[in-house]
Amino acid sequence: QVQLVESGGGQVRPGGALRLSCAASGFDFSNYAMGWFRQAPGKERELVAQISSVDGATWYANDVKGRFTISRDNAKNLVYLQMNRLKPEDTAVYSCGCYIQRVNYWGQGTQVTVSP
Repeated sequence: QVQLVESGGGQVRPGGALRLSCAASGFDFSNYAMGWFRQAPGKERELVAQISSVDGATWYANDVKGRFTISRDNAKNLVYLQMNRLKPEDTAVYSCGCYIQRVNYWGQGTQVTVSP
């Protein structure tokens, strides 16, 4: 079965950085695009970054562009999110996700808190 396990969250001051990791299993990882999502309290889950399976093309939400970088290691079935210059509004539960055969999958998420 598809499993996605995130790690790397924590508390950081504004301007700081964190690197999130997502370990994937149960599917042919290299054949699927992967995304990082976040959900803040009282808000809906939103896609913040995505990386394709074929050529590694990336997409970012406007409010993280230039600060976040998504990458993947197909040999290790890992996807990363490097988050720099973090802001308080980046505080959320971050999860990785994929869409396989018309089904959305997400991990359990990792908390990122940005506060002074």
